[in-house]
Amino acid sequence: MSAPQTQRVFPCTNCGANLEFAPGTDALQCPYCGSRQHIQVAADRAVREHSWDEFVRLPRKPVATLANYVFTCPGCGAVTESDAISDRCQFCGAPVVANVDTGEMVVPEAVLPFTVDRAGVRDALQKWVASRWFAPNQLKKVTTAETVRSTYLPHWTYDASTQSSYTGERGEYYYVTETYTVRDDNGQERTETRQVRHTRWWPASGSVWRDFDDILVRGTGKVPPERLDALEPWPLTESKPYDPNFLAGHQTLRYDVEPEEGMGVARNRMASVIESDCRQDIGGDEQRVHSVNTSYSRVMFKLMLLPVWICAYLYAGTTYQVLINGRTAEVAGDRPFSKLKIALAVLAGLLVVAAVVTFFVLRR
Repeated sequence: MSAPQTQRVFPCTNCGANLEFAPGTDALQCPYCGSRQHIQVAADRAVREHSWDEFVRLPRKPVATLANYVFTCPGCGAVTESDAISDRCQFCGAPVVANVDTGEMVVPEAVLPFTVDRAGVRDALQKWVASRWFAPNQLKKVTTAETVRSTYLPHWTYDASTQSSYTGERGEYYYVTETYTVRDDNGQERTETRQVRHTRWWPASGSVWRDFDDILVRGTGKVPPERLDALEPWPLTESKPYDPNFLAGHQTLRYDVEPEEGMGVARNRMASVIESDCRQDIGGDEQRVHSVNTSYSRVMFKLMLLPVWICAYLYAGTTYQVLINGRTAEVAGDRPFSKLKIALAVLAGLLVVAAVVTFFVLRR
């Protein structure tokens, strides 16, 4: 049995119910009496970055070995277990938030609070559905989602200063005049010339420098990565220092991608940018990069929580999932396709090609 965990409670001072964070505000709101309580973030509290070199020397348990959180609902008293940092009681819907500062896992340093509320979700979904090409006409009648859940998803961010030494080749174009013979429509031959491009290669080497800031890497494998990528960009500069008040009434997933794995992803992304820098430094018309040796310094990281509405809608007996950026209302998700519309589009394309071919044949 999991050991009990300390949890946060958010009682309404007016009616005693449980407060929830209201998207688009800096306040907790009572869903019953409507009273609000401003979230007070300490003046000296700031979003901090952690030194990677110091972190890797600290003893830490893999997150997969950690026990579930045990919640005692402040509303109905039910006891439940979950690996989510925050959620709603499955019996009465009251918000439950765990205390994560136990020394067993990396604690979030930043949270990007929700600004898109349920009405914003409905508007975003309607606009998205209306803009889908090749979707069945009946899809436009879908105006609301069957299920809607506001969820904070864990993400890692990484900073680094890099110095990279490279070797490669610089390619420079030069042109050679070539003579060739062509035959006209009357069967007569004539000689023509053309400029043929060639590339002359020269050895190249040098060094480039780059500072990386907030390379964002997902911290959970529970959501398809291509969906999360489609929700970018995120206004990370608008994030707040982590405060459990922002989580009240919303689900928050605990990270399941370890920071070391996230660092590997971040370095791959840095390597792609660094290679582009090397090519630019080589110059010329074409470039070949043979080797890149990169040293990293001032490597920093943090764990932050990003807001996503996870929705599902039903169409023709099939459930489709949609993700909505809880800050920008960007939408990414599944949708059905109309076979008839696709067939008509293909047919129209073939007719256009046939018309063009006919036009040129008649001109000859």
